[in-house]
Amino acid sequence: MCTYYDLNKTPGQSQKITVRKDKFLFLDDTSIQQSLISFKDARQTHITFYLPQMHCSSCLWLLEQLHRLHEGVISCKVNFERKEADIIFDHDKISLRQVAELLTGIGYEPYISYNDMGKKKRVIDRKKIFRLGVAGFCFANIMLMSFPEYLGIDDKEESLLIFFRYLNLFLSLPVFFYSAGEFYTSAWNALKQRFLNIDAPIVLAIWVTFARSLYEVFTATGSGYFDSMTGIVFFMLAGRVLQDRTHRQLNFDRDYTSYFPVAVTRIKEEGNSTVTLPDIQLNDTLLIHHQELIPADGIITRGRALIDYSFVTGESLPVAKEMGEIVYAGGKQVGGNIEILVIKEVAQSYLTRLWNKDVFNQSSQTESSFVHGLSRWFTWVVFAIALIAGIYWTIFDTSRSWNAITAVLIIACPCALLLSNTFTNGNILRRLARNQFYLRHATVIEKMASIDTIVFDKTGTLTASTEMEVVYDGKPLSASLKQKIATLAAQSTHPLSKGIAAWAGAPLTNPFLAFEEKPGKGIEGMVDGDLITLGSALFITGKPQQDDASTVYVAVEGQLLGRFRFRNHYRQSVPMLLRRLQQHFRLAIVSGDNDGELPYLRKLLGPLAALHFHQQPEDKLEVLQQMQQDGHRVLMIGDGLNDSGALKQADVGVAITDNSNNFTPASDAIIEASALPKLFELIRLCKLNRKIVMAAFIISIVYNIVGLYFAVQGTLSPMIAAILMPCSSISILLITFGLSNLAARRLKLS
Repeated sequence: MCTYYDLNKTPGQSQKITVRKDKFLFLDDTSIQQSLISFKDARQTHITFYLPQMHCSSCLWLLEQLHRLHEGVISCKVNFERKEADIIFDHDKISLRQVAELLTGIGYEPYISYNDMGKKKRVIDRKKIFRLGVAGFCFANIMLMSFPEYLGIDDKEESLLIFFRYLNLFLSLPVFFYSAGEFYTSAWNALKQRFLNIDAPIVLAIWVTFARSLYEVFTATGSGYFDSMTGIVFFMLAGRVLQDRTHRQLNFDRDYTSYFPVAVTRIKEEGNSTVTLPDIQLNDTLLIHHQELIPADGIITRGRALIDYSFVTGESLPVAKEMGEIVYAGGKQVGGNIEILVIKEVAQSYLTRLWNKDVFNQSSQTESSFVHGLSRWFTWVVFAIALIAGIYWTIFDTSRSWNAITAVLIIACPCALLLSNTFTNGNILRRLARNQFYLRHATVIEKMASIDTIVFDKTGTLTASTEMEVVYDGKPLSASLKQKIATLAAQSTHPLSKGIAAWAGAPLTNPFLAFEEKPGKGIEGMVDGDLITLGSALFITGKPQQDDASTVYVAVEGQLLGRFRFRNHYRQSVPMLLRRLQQHFRLAIVSGDNDGELPYLRKLLGPLAALHFHQQPEDKLEVLQQMQQDGHRVLMIGDGLNDSGALKQADVGVAITDNSNNFTPASDAIIEASALPKLFELIRLCKLNRKIVMAAFIISIVYNIVGLYFAVQGTLSPMIAAILMPCSSISILLITFGLSNLAARRLKLS
């Protein structure tokens, strides 16, 4: 694969293949557009296309340069494993139909199903199967017709020998012109864009073999190499079909992007319930709290929305939406509670892809540039080796030159080399996801393997927010005031606010509400004419708290009424987990709570652990910065509410979820509370990933070196080379999957 790409030399020159004008005319229909797009605002539209023609890693770089081919394309990000392209375009400069035509013009026609418009189905390329069938039929018959010559035919049957040669020529034509068409199209489209892909040397090998065969038949100097030519095409096609099917089978329902671990409140007549995203159905009514993620496209049915679409577009300016307007998945409500009617199925993989976007993750660029730099010269090196081998054997032994040239062109394959890391990381991500630990990107695996310090938040992380006891001390609260307190507390997703809301009872159904939540301090708002404040003692009274209890104070119109005391229950697995971790890592607690439980935590964590209490969000950030300045690589685990800055600052930020929607894009990973006991094993698996990647990389290098060693000597048949090339990628895939699965089983992970 060589991405020797230079559009800048001809920036104004059209390089597209002509596409029939009415081919994608249906994409101008507004209703069809709405069913396909994932986001649209006044300037940009987001869509994901499934591209079946994407078959090797050389396709990735070209597609991600789509913005160079048309100024209306803002970006194109490719998921190679899923054969999908996430495209953002300016709909004032280019239409959806023109985007589809642009992709088709460079050889990647998007698959769009009328019958299943909302779902991305995996489709089998039937043309490839037909080409494979034709190539197999012709190859088998050419081998059969060549048996007399293999065995040595009598000179008396010279006329029969000539007949068989011309019959083989006739049988080779469908293979050359039809079955090999996929390679021609791919190589030609790449040349149109001024770069060479992995199909270029294969096409050259086919042409050279066919031309040499024609010469020998027409000059009666030999029988040609029609068996080799058709064998090359057949085995290359068979290898690609097998590779696609193997990859599809290994990925079926196991993709780490197929589940997004947040929960949401669903409203029904019998009452509200917390459900995970797979349980959301069309026409469900969802309650979206302040700072919660919108999981699916919907219409606002109650409340006024103020949507932060920075997760989708990177722009943080909130957008106001009224009742009856559409809100898109991926937005975050930064106002009061709203209700939405779901109008489009939940696309959890879409939310995961948003999480992986470069706007939040720049570290992948180094790895990507390395791959492109390595691949840039690969095809040129292959051509050079083939040329040198051909010249050498032409001088010293002409009988070997033919095999040397064609075998070198066919057997060298960068895909196994370049994709070994991708295959390994992909399966590790799936194994982690199977154990309720979800990483935003493969580069996080490497960061996880390097950590030496683990920092925990306390409330909602080490303690179970669903099991806390709430006690109120203070002036009596009327039933109406309790409702107002419940209404205000329900706007926040903080564990203590949830506890107060559950204690106070049902909130008001249609209140006049305006509020502001201050992370690390509290929440204040007007609820049906009353100014209610919930928060810390310092936030409400201006004085620090005197005792060690976990408390939230309540005031109405500036007058302190009382306080809520909370008795935290540590998760059952926490003591054993902390004891295991302290044997291998430096541990710390960074909490906004008081130090009332310091003796208990000191006993669990040991004398060397750093325990920080009364920490505001900015204080947590400073603690992590100091650790990093001291040379430590830090993993931070928090609930994502008051510690989003710390999660972003950490080398690896992990948000813990416990049937909640407190997702923060700043985190590098999400772990379900039930998986916290397996944290040590999950980190160990990430560390073992390094060894697996190295093993796969070494195997890939050995394959190319050994293959080229025999190829340049002229001892390797082109047909055998055609069998080995696709087998290399398949073997790397199977080896990496096998080793990573074995490592997970040894760690007793599911």
